[in-house]
Amino acid sequence: MKKSLVILFAATLGLAACNNYEKGPGGLMYKVHHSAGNEKIKEGDIIKLNFIQKNEKDSIMANTYDLEQPQVFPVGKKMYAGDMNDVLYLFGEGDSATFKLDLDTMAKYSGTPKPEALKNDKFLVFTVKVEKVLKKGANEADSAFQEKAKDFFMKDYQAAIDKHKSTEAGKIKKYIADNNLKVQTTASGLQYIISTPGSAEKPVVGDTIMVNYTGKLTTKKTDGKDNIFDTSDAKIAKESGKFNAAAQYGPREFALGRAIPGFDEGLQMLGKGGKATFIIPSKLAYGENGMPQGGINPYTPLVFEVELTDIKKPTGAPAAGGGSVTATPVQ
Repeated sequence: MKKSLVILFAATLGLAACNNYEKGPGGLMYKVHHSAGNEKIKEGDIIKLNFIQKNEKDSIMANTYDLEQPQVFPVGKKMYAGDMNDVLYLFGEGDSATFKLDLDTMAKYSGTPKPEALKNDKFLVFTVKVEKVLKKGANEADSAFQEKAKDFFMKDYQAAIDKHKSTEAGKIKKYIADNNLKVQTTASGLQYIISTPGSAEKPVVGDTIMVNYTGKLTTKKTDGKDNIFDTSDAKIAKESGKFNAAAQYGPREFALGRAIPGFDEGLQMLGKGGKATFIIPSKLAYGENGMPQGGINPYTPLVFEVELTDIKKPTGAPAAGGGSVTATPVQ
């Protein structure tokens, strides 16, 4: 009897949670957390949006807050009832809401099957905050509106860059304090902690090295976990949502001298078997441009936990580099 009551209670709670959502067309479900009372978004508006995307198991798939990268895009014409644009028409500037897009409806009208990662899910869940809506005036020419939008968002983007630049030193200081680290600093500004020096022989520019590494931001994610952007460790990749089935995990090969400056400099302090943590300021990483495709903003300091597993001397032809830290060094 008790078990039946528990099941009934759980089912009632689930129904109540479901009823918190309003039903829309195409299987859409949504609830508004805050309405600022502004004019609703229309086709052709340009919006700035923060969002958290989850599956039905509440696993985060994307989060603009973690990367401090709101999305800016023009709102298109809805292709079918209940699609992403149709949802956005329900909200205005300053509104926050959660909505569920019906994956079967998406598959039907897009002509593509559900993504493998969502094959057992009914909905894709978004929690959004509409930060800004730029609207075209009634008699405003398209060219004038596009120029106005370009000017506004360029200024907005520059303000974000200025903020990243002004807060960089504070982020590094806070990371060191929060983790109670005793760092040493090189003349270039690289800060490091060597936990295991490794062998006496150190790599030099031109050597090929094998490295286990995890790269992360100095700031935590909204769930309190490390903000990891790349790793050679399969377990960490899975735990952080960065796992790629096509990637080869384990020590990765790099040509020393072809990575970002802070990574190259730090690894030259280790011998085979050496382990260290590098705190790399943006001037020794991706600088004022960042690496948007990797989730790294301009003026973003990086943290790398590394293990140098092998050093290979050149035998003739230059060795090829690999991995996310082999982008063109910042000048």
